[in-house]
Amino acid sequence: MIPEFIGDIRVIHRSDRLVAIDKPAGMLSAPGKGPGKQDCAVARVRTRFPRAAGPVLVHRLDMETSGLLVMALDAETHRELSRQFERREPVKRYVAVLAGDPGAGEGEVRLRQRPDIDDRPRQILDPVHGKEAITRWRTIERAGAGTRVEFTPITGRSHQLRLAAATPRERGGLGHPIVGDTLYGGGRDEHPRMLLHAEFLEITDPATGERLAFESPTPF
Repeated sequence: MIPEFIGDIRVIHRSDRLVAIDKPAGMLSAPGKGPGKQDCAVARVRTRFPRAAGPVLVHRLDMETSGLLVMALDAETHRELSRQFERREPVKRYVAVLAGDPGAGEGEVRLRQRPDIDDRPRQILDPVHGKEAITRWRTIERAGAGTRVEFTPITGRSHQLRLAAATPRERGGLGHPIVGDTLYGGGRDEHPRMLLHAEFLEITDPATGERLAFESPTPF
């Protein structure tokens, strides 16, 4: 099969009802505020599939995160895929490089987080008003001064993996931010991009009821 691209976005899978893409780092998932933030994964998919109707975006990745996104091409598919994500049915796996060694080979991070209303889009811990964020993790290998880890998010909170990595151990996190993280870590001084990639996504095809698994090799 000849690879299909929408500009620098690689198409992983497409059908009459949905499309799975490999979003590059540095691209917004959805339009932002202002004329300079309208180029995004959603806009590119709408251009390539002009018959797409409805909201299209089912879930999102941070601009600095690369990897797998699935989008709906009609309203019914969007509703069904959205329900799957609400029920936590999709399987998601990410790979990241942490700026340090989290210690134990695997574990689970449980935090309660909410947006920082004075410094959006940053998220902060709030044990009273925050929403539960659950992340399973395991060490893959040591990577120089850092550690390559696999994240499996159970919930889907904004910046969940980034906050789980950067939160100090005494507060329930791993104590080592993701390399290149501009909000919770050392930023561009460490690496030109944030080393976080959505490498695996499994959903149920609304049209057939079959499970669909998509993979994207980690580019770092």
